[in-house]
Amino acid sequence: MGQLKDVRKWTCEHVGLWLQRKGFTDYADLFRYEHKIDGKALLAINQDDLRNPPLQLKILGDIKRLWLEIDALQQPYNRPISRLPNGFVKRKNVDEIDSFQRSARYSGSWQIGEDSDLEDSVDSVHPLSDLSETGRTLISLLYAFTVFFVTSFVMVFVHDRVPDMKKYPPLPDIVLDNVPLIPWAFKMCEVTALILGVVLGITLFLHKHRIIVVRRMAALCGTVFLLRCVTMFVTSLSVPGIHLECSGKLYGDTWAKIARAFEILFGFGLSVNGVRTCGDYMFSGHTVSITLLNFFITEYTPSRMYYLHTCCWVLNMFGIFFILAAHEHYSIDVVIAFYISSRLFLYYHTLANTRALKCIDSKRTRVWFPLFWFFEEKVSGKVPNEYEWPLKWPSFFCSKSKCQ
Repeated sequence: MGQLKDVRKWTCEHVGLWLQRKGFTDYADLFRYEHKIDGKALLAINQDDLRNPPLQLKILGDIKRLWLEIDALQQPYNRPISRLPNGFVKRKNVDEIDSFQRSARYSGSWQIGEDSDLEDSVDSVHPLSDLSETGRTLISLLYAFTVFFVTSFVMVFVHDRVPDMKKYPPLPDIVLDNVPLIPWAFKMCEVTALILGVVLGITLFLHKHRIIVVRRMAALCGTVFLLRCVTMFVTSLSVPGIHLECSGKLYGDTWAKIARAFEILFGFGLSVNGVRTCGDYMFSGHTVSITLLNFFITEYTPSRMYYLHTCCWVLNMFGIFFILAAHEHYSIDVVIAFYISSRLFLYYHTLANTRALKCIDSKRTRVWFPLFWFFEEKVSGKVPNEYEWPLKWPSFFCSKSKCQ
């Protein structure tokens, strides 16, 4: 049986013959009979498919050699269509490009590529799709800043209507009722947040794909705090401890409220910066902050840095304990804050890292997660943890050729 030139038209039998001709006779039956791999399936295979079930080849040398042959076979059927400033190159299968006009589905894979003149993306489906990655990140930062200001203003508003402690005493809480008050604990919680913030700042500074990470941080923080803003606006809980000096109707004038909102915003809501608020109890903003900091550090640092990850989790747990020990929030505030922030982080990254969820059901993703779709449209697959020194080295540290 002769081989067809167009691999996409190969049958399973053609694939078996090709494997035999390349010296992989042992795997011919596995591909053509057991797993029914034809030409189109062969063009969609990647190295992970060879390593993992159901194929799960056992010999590393065969995996590497076979992948080189498959990759060479796939090259004529792939072409680069867009490149990010951070070095990612997105490739799309030609057969999928041809069918894009009919189905609006696509699939791509990130490959590290050299600088070159690449074609404009053919999957521009809305006017904002041609924005650069930096532009999308700036929009995400604007979104987060807007949410933080609105949250600060709502915090002033709910402080104005905080329930009178004489009329509405603290609600029963099994943790607060059994944990003695530690006056300095809340400041220690903020110290843990600052430590995690410094670690994440260093990680972002060195991370090669920091633009994407910063955008995801802004998107997640903005979304969680927007939800917090709504919940504490809708329902005002009584103050969790009689030691808290809270009284309503402090900021009657609108301009005074706006000025106070800016004080909270630029003080990052931290008591160490002189910011004290009451009434924002629906779920804990401090818990959200330290949890997201912990999750971003563990996600965007290598898995081998388990000592760092363990320390971050310990700080996260101690921070939550300090909030409760200071009697600054009800236990349910902390539980809800940890659950929402951790689940949203995991759901977002699962959707971002799984190409099938974005490609196969792309229309539903756009409708239900428009913000996610806009921010992650050009990112396909898991962002690799690669690092670089972003600044130019002084000449006395390296040779001219290395510093250029």
